[in-house]
Amino acid sequence: MINGATVDGELPPLESLNAIDKWILSRWSQTCSQVTEQLESFEFSRACETMYHFAWDDLCDWYLELSKEAFASGNAAQSQRVLGYVLDQLFRLMHPVMPFITEQLWTVLTGQESLVVAQWPQAQSTHVDKESEALVTQLQEIITEVRRFRNDQGIKTSLKIPGRFVAPAHIAKYASAMAFVVRMELGDITASAKCEAAGVVVEFDLTGSIDVVAERQRLEKDLATATKDKQTAEVKLNNQGFMAKAPENVVVEIRERLEKTTSDIERITAALAGLPQA
Repeated sequence: MINGATVDGELPPLESLNAIDKWILSRWSQTCSQVTEQLESFEFSRACETMYHFAWDDLCDWYLELSKEAFASGNAAQSQRVLGYVLDQLFRLMHPVMPFITEQLWTVLTGQESLVVAQWPQAQSTHVDKESEALVTQLQEIITEVRRFRNDQGIKTSLKIPGRFVAPAHIAKYASAMAFVVRMELGDITASAKCEAAGVVVEFDLTGSIDVVAERQRLEKDLATATKDKQTAEVKLNNQGFMAKAPENVVVEIRERLEKTTSDIERITAALAGLPQA
């Protein structure tokens, strides 16, 4: 089973868990309660959508990603038990709409006879932890911003780059987990670029990681294109004759283009500012 997930023994005491484990338990309890209510109200489509977003977004996209460093280090006994608990309960919840695959996965995970005779999962109100949810939301914002920064700078996704997080203690505690996800090598560096998110500054040493001259030329070309597109949209929107005759859907499209180009200009300008000096 994935990452050594286990159902052996009791769930560890909540106070002994890290914020990432507390977060997935909190999200699971709320999802379980919500899906149960939706099924009892015959809102099957909404129930399936709720289960899908928990399984795909919360569990796979974020919990497993944020726990990779712990699993890789071999020091993940508590996280493996939490993962086992969540999978056990999730397979029970999904069984009515995905009976065959959940039956197979659950019996392999638990070693028990059949989901058909298993108890329906129960939400645990004591597992709801808004503080951990808020913290993980910050970690998500930081990771998303670092990924965006890497993409804007043209850094290969497979390349590890030196960097560090300048963050308060409650976030710095999870620096290694974030670094593992965004392929960053933590250490003392001479910073040549940075980005910011959730009140945290992330500094990088991009020496040797990118061709600064070529990247600056690419970004300047993209900026010129975005600026031209914005000016074209503004001219049309400021032309009263055009606005009086243009179909509504065309006007909406131009306004959306103006909004997108404005956002692109801000993003590219920030990327240029973040480039190290050649």
